[in-house]
Amino acid sequence: MDDAKAQTRRQILEVAAGILERDGAQAVSTRSVAAAAGIRAASLYQLFGDKDGLLAALAIHAFDLYLAEKHTLAHTDDPVDDMRRGWDLHVDFGLRHPAFYLLMFGTDRPGRRPPAADEAHDLLLTFLDRAAAAGRLRVPSPLAAHLCLAAVTGVTLSLIGIPAEDRDPEISARMRDTLIDSLTTDAPPATDPGLASRALALDAALTATDRHALPLRPTETALLHDWLHQLAR
Repeated sequence: MDDAKAQTRRQILEVAAGILERDGAQAVSTRSVAAAAGIRAASLYQLFGDKDGLLAALAIHAFDLYLAEKHTLAHTDDPVDDMRRGWDLHVDFGLRHPAFYLLMFGTDRPGRRPPAADEAHDLLLTFLDRAAAAGRLRVPSPLAAHLCLAAVTGVTLSLIGIPAEDRDPEISARMRDTLIDSLTTDAPPATDPGLASRALALDAALTATDRHALPLRPTETALLHDWLHQLAR
C-alpha cells in the first residue's frame, strides 16, 4: 500500500472510530464514514470492501489501543498482584471505550479474531506463566487464561450495560479476587514449594523455552507437558 492510500486508510479509521465511540456501531456505515471523512464511498470500498470490512479494521484498531496500554503495565516482584492490576486495566479500558470493547469482545465470531486479539491473549499468558514459574498457580497457564478472559469480559460487558452512576466498583473487585484466589496459592515456602507447584513451574519454563533449544522431540515435549499437568492436579 502506497503512502497516499495508507494515509487515507488512517484518516478513514480515525473518522470511523470517532463515530463508533460517539454514536455506537449502528451509526457506522460506509456512507456516513465517507461523508464525514470527505471522500468518495468508492475509495472506502477499495480499502475496506464493505461495512463488515470496516468494522473488522476498527476491531484491530481497538485491540492496538488496548495492547498499547497493556504494554505499559510493568512487572513487579509479585506476579499475582500483577494479575490483579492487569484485570483492573482491562475493565478500565472497557468502561472508557465501551463501543470499542463491544466490537472487540461482544461480537466476536469464530474464525474472525484479529491477530491483535491473539497478541492480547499471549500477553495474558506471559503474566500467568510468571505466576506459574513462581509456584503460585494452581492450574496450567492456558486454562487459567481462558478462565480469566471469560470472567473479566463477562464483568466488563455487564458493567458497560449499567449506567455509569449506578456501577458498583465492588462487582469487579469481588469477581477479580474470587477468581484469582481460586487460581493461585500463597507464596510457597522456600524449602518445599510442593509437587504441584514445581510441576507447573517446570511446565511454564518449558513453554517459555525455544523449542529448538530443548533436547526433546515435539512428541516428547507434548508428552512431558501432559505428565506435568497430571502431576499438578
